[in-house]
Amino acid sequence: MAKTEKAAVRHTISVEVDNIPGVLSRVTGLFSGRGFNIESLCVGETLDPTVSRITLVTSGDEQIIEQIIKQLRKLINTIRVVDLTTLDHVEREMVLVRVKAEDKSRAEVLRIADIFRCRVVDVSPATYSLEITGNREKTNAVLGLLKIHGILEVVRSGALAIQRAKKE
Repeated sequence: MAKTEKAAVRHTISVEVDNIPGVLSRVTGLFSGRGFNIESLCVGETLDPTVSRITLVTSGDEQIIEQIIKQLRKLINTIRVVDLTTLDHVEREMVLVRVKAEDKSRAEVLRIADIFRCRVVDVSPATYSLEITGNREKTNAVLGLLKIHGILEVVRSGALAIQRAKKE
């Protein structure tokens, strides 16, 4: 009998760390050293300038994610590790996209941008650069619609996430 493979599930993990040189390198080294992939990675200072928050997205079955979280917690300079996937949270990413906007398609590109509440951040005679902010499904939907007009370049921030406040 063949072994049943467990499905890899996408997880968003928040890691608070000391804001000092080398910490990010240790976190990414943990992943590469064990053959785990980081699908997206965002890092920034928190309200406390001595603390940074790393938001990373990875995939794996329960066992792999549990191992990743345990290893992250063991790292020196780690303050807190939370798997937001299992909690009620808000997740967003920003995408900058340069799309062809020739005479016949300019109005349609602007219509798509308006429907999805995108911002036009740059204009040239033949292109628009748009800022798309939203969850992964929204950003992928906008990119899918813009693809038919000719996407020239895409830059994605990766996921940022925060746990929702309790509604009491």
